[in-house]
Amino acid sequence: MTWVCYRQEGNTMNSDEINNDYDDGVSPPPPYDRTRSPEVLSNVSRPTTLPLRIPPRISITQADSDSYEAENGVSPGHTPLGSQSPSLTLHTSFPQGQRRESFLYRSDSDYDMSPKTVSRNSSLASEGHTAEDFIVTPFAQVLASLRSVRSNFTILANVSTPTVKSVAPDYSEISHYQQYQQLALDTLEELDWCLDQLETIQTHRSVSEMASNKFKRMLNRELSHLSEMSRSGNQVSEYISSTFLDKQNEVEIPSPTLKDKPMSHISGVRKLSHSSSLSSASMPRFGVNTDHEDELAKELEDLDKWSFNIFRVAEFSNNRPLSCIMYAIFQERELLKTFRIPVDTFVTYVMTLEDHYHGNVAYHNSLHAADVTQSTHVLLSTPALDAVFTDLEILAALFAAAIHDVDHPGVSNQFLINTNSELALMYNDESVLENHHLAVGFKLLHQENCDIFQNLTKRQRQSLRKLVIDMVLATDMSKHMTLLADLKTMVETKKVTSSGVLLLDHYTERIQVLKNMVHCADLSNPTKPLPLYRQWTERIMEEFFRQGDKERERGMEISAMCDKHTASVEKSQVGFIDYIVHPLWETWADLVHPDAQELLDTLEENREWYLNTMPQSPSPPPDRHMQHDRFQFELTLEDLEHNNHNHIHPRNSGGGRSGRSGRKAIFHVIM
Repeated sequence: MTWVCYRQEGNTMNSDEINNDYDDGVSPPPPYDRTRSPEVLSNVSRPTTLPLRIPPRISITQADSDSYEAENGVSPGHTPLGSQSPSLTLHTSFPQGQRRESFLYRSDSDYDMSPKTVSRNSSLASEGHTAEDFIVTPFAQVLASLRSVRSNFTILANVSTPTVKSVAPDYSEISHYQQYQQLALDTLEELDWCLDQLETIQTHRSVSEMASNKFKRMLNRELSHLSEMSRSGNQVSEYISSTFLDKQNEVEIPSPTLKDKPMSHISGVRKLSHSSSLSSASMPRFGVNTDHEDELAKELEDLDKWSFNIFRVAEFSNNRPLSCIMYAIFQERELLKTFRIPVDTFVTYVMTLEDHYHGNVAYHNSLHAADVTQSTHVLLSTPALDAVFTDLEILAALFAAAIHDVDHPGVSNQFLINTNSELALMYNDESVLENHHLAVGFKLLHQENCDIFQNLTKRQRQSLRKLVIDMVLATDMSKHMTLLADLKTMVETKKVTSSGVLLLDHYTERIQVLKNMVHCADLSNPTKPLPLYRQWTERIMEEFFRQGDKERERGMEISAMCDKHTASVEKSQVGFIDYIVHPLWETWADLVHPDAQELLDTLEENREWYLNTMPQSPSPPPDRHMQHDRFQFELTLEDLEHNNHNHIHPRNSGGGRSGRSGRKAIFHVIM
């Protein structure tokens, strides 16, 4: 008898299509030898991407606010599969045009020639496939492979899936053929159990860490190639790596200046008073005093639109964009009524909060906070997520967006660490500014007539505080790759599960979506109309250059993209989009498909604009005597082992930091 292995492509084959004539004398194939020599193992490689038929679109069922608890998921007596359970259901969708895809869909190995590693865009555009997708996160690939194994085994064994769980097998008094059939059924049952276990694992931690490490490795390889192209490319590479990868770099810390300032209190909180002039009866129409009420009303008509012009709102609100936006959003969503927030207390708090943003900081000021808050409001209102989150979660998301950069000094976390600042000492160099923003935001609630949460129950306040802390800490850009890996693993895992439903009945899943939502809003500038995007770019570069001037005055090494004499603004924005913004928004678009497709189109158009305005003559590569200035990538032992197994030289692969403990050795590879 000849055993033929059929490769499954697309639709599953029926077992009837394979003609096997069994009789009692037929023996099963010889046992598979699972042991492999090291030589064989070294040549076995996993494809970077796996094809997935029927890419999903996500539709939403309404959240039941009574059945969900922030800490424990659904309450007793409520089924997570009920009609009112918050969930994402995956449906068939088709690709939108031939949009360029991010580097995540490239091969993880320069030498991996598997046809499965081509980009979706390539396969769709050139081969005309209309329902093919790829999965790139390792955990989802495991699920897809197991399903493929199960499907192929069913075909080869010519058996059907057992509908009733079998008891312990007894092969003593049955024929060889029956033994083989029973063994096949038992094996299928084992595969079903494995798949069930994998599908129900919480993907928030170790599972998505697999994807995070892979994405960091791929990003480092991309940045390595970019840094070799020109000096400006090297600066862009260093900026992206130092800002968006969570690395522990060795730094030279200047001798600290002794201060008498105590650390027992939260710095940055000033005693201000707005309540004396405010009352419910005399409250301005939009929560702020302005001589341009009609013009402001005109601008606020676009409050629910992504193209909302926050700059004009600042102009017409007497430079109170955050107070105005918060007041308009909370009124529209009726959050003041829902949580019994006194209007005068609310306005007092938001004005006090806005006063604690620094007006002399070019980018991280109240204008940016207002923009992120309005963007979060729009994302919460998209059809795919509409009515998914509870009122308390919506309140927490908007509050987190509003406070997420309060009292920002206009310099980076690394600058504060390098200068041995009080904040860095207080927060042990971990998410320094993000911890400070949280502390100030919550501390301001204790100011006179500022407690907007005074009528929340104790449980609501605890839940809201936990939600806000998690979301604001997620705005630390060094956590970007972890956030992206968490979200993409969650999305792709549900693409390959049999149910195709992403249940949001546990805190880990819900906060994962909310954290990425605020993170997307924080990185939304390149997805806005070009005139708005260009203004934001000018502001962030001005802030970078001011930090560079401070570093130059102190005799410090100037941070990447902070040297006004050498930075390439256009190239930095193209790199920023290619390696950070595009992968994030591409994954978000998968989650809320098709709601974010126009944003991706705008993102691509903006990238093309900056690419076309880039200076035509590239900077010459550094001379040999300048090689010490080239960007240094870090490779861990685990990364080197991965590269060796895939026959990749470290120069070609880059390297990401390992997430494992105990693998502390780091090799500095000078590119």
